[in-house]
Amino acid sequence: MIPWAGRYGLRVARAVLALACLAWYPFTPNAGISSSLVFLIAYAIFAVGTLFETRFDAAPRAVIALVIDGTFFAFCKWLVPFDWASALAYGYLLTSAAALHPPVRVIATAVSAISVVVALTAPGGGLIWVALAAAGMAVAFSLHKAYLERRMSNTLRQNVIIRSQAEGAREAERERIAADFHDGPLQNFVSFQMRLEVVKKLMARDVNLAADELRQVQELCRNQVTELRSFVRSMRPVDEGMSLSASLSKMVEQFQRDTGISAEFSSAEFNDPAATEVSLELLQIVRETLNNIHKHSGASRVAITVGKRGEKLEVKTEDNGGGFPFSGLFTLDELELLHMGPASIKRRVKMLGGEMQLESRPGQGSSLEIRLPV
Repeated sequence: MIPWAGRYGLRVARAVLALACLAWYPFTPNAGISSSLVFLIAYAIFAVGTLFETRFDAAPRAVIALVIDGTFFAFCKWLVPFDWASALAYGYLLTSAAALHPPVRVIATAVSAISVVVALTAPGGGLIWVALAAAGMAVAFSLHKAYLERRMSNTLRQNVIIRSQAEGAREAERERIAADFHDGPLQNFVSFQMRLEVVKKLMARDVNLAADELRQVQELCRNQVTELRSFVRSMRPVDEGMSLSASLSKMVEQFQRDTGISAEFSSAEFNDPAATEVSLELLQIVRETLNNIHKHSGASRVAITVGKRGEKLEVKTEDNGGGFPFSGLFTLDELELLHMGPASIKRRVKMLGGEMQLESRPGQGSSLEIRLPV
């Protein structure tokens, strides 16, 4: 969590402190060649070396560095009971521990440092309380840092999951669009090409028959334009600022204008789902339902009603077309088990944790009822 610049700054502070103590040593009482001087030289070499060895920021070298820093503080405290060197060493020890180490190590370091302070400070000294306060601040900072790191880790994990789900949804949507284009507009283009070949051959044999065939091709073109408009509209997002009920009403009106099929929409009062994704998915479900009715049912009338029942949003679509190839009333689980019904709509309802009932009356029409938790 601590950026590279901050970690490097701590290493620089360690080197400056070590070199300052080494330069200060000749001015201490009884200065001379001794084990104390050897220790200071060794610590200065270690401190300068860490400027070029970044692996001391990572375990287990970080633990070794923490032990060496603690030993240096204890040495400073023992050499001179209290002066700027021991105070700075104490401050650096707690700061580096809190910044680079987990709370358990920080607590162990703080306890050890306080023990050294208590052992080497005269009884009744007020500096013990200052040392205790500094240790408490270091532990508190470490605990807060660990809390933030856990939150960040959870957030990153959730972001990965959300990105994965979004990519899966995009891939599924691409597959749906490809399948719809293959089954709809592309087939019309193929049929259009074949009919033109027929017209070309008839022109050489019977002009009247060719003219009749050409009129049929024109009708096919008009139907194709209508279907392409419907296909393109099905990929458009919902208008921003419009409620779910208003968006559905607009969609039904546009469907009626494009197809000539009588379409009615009625809605009770309800609050839009809190999650925008639910509204978008529901709009897509209704789009696909209307598109299927237009392409496959031969219906002349469609009715869509929206309302709230309990804690669930209910959408019901009825038409007077030819119905499905099967007869009866089926739930989502039954349709999944029998591999019947519109696959894309089933997938979307299941993804939203909703319920679905499909009733088919061959030759008389069908009804689709969807209930989603909101």
